[in-house]
Amino acid sequence: MTPTVQIEGSTGRVILSGQFDFSAHREFRQVCESLIANADVREVLVDFQNVNYLDSSALGMLLLLKEKIGSANKTLALVNCRDAVKQVLEIACFGKIFTIR
Repeated sequence: MTPTVQIEGSTGRVILSGQFDFSAHREFRQVCESLIANADVREVLVDFQNVNYLDSSALGMLLLLKEKIGSANKTLALVNCRDAVKQVLEIACFGKIFTIR
């Protein structure tokens, strides 16, 4: 999986596809850090539209991203979650930690 980035105004979108697991950690971190460093970006959306699987390492990456986003005074939302992804996020109680749209 290679995440892609779209920036529209003050919103940066990280578009994921396929399996979101430990093999994606380096690329995911790099694209997220580029959005955090961009002063024009105030909100980061992680788009799960094309993700069919995520594991516990993906959950850990999302928690680290949440921490970094908060430190940068930006907002974060998880968007376009398919049923399989939404189920994993619900089991992990991520609805209490993240904005999920």
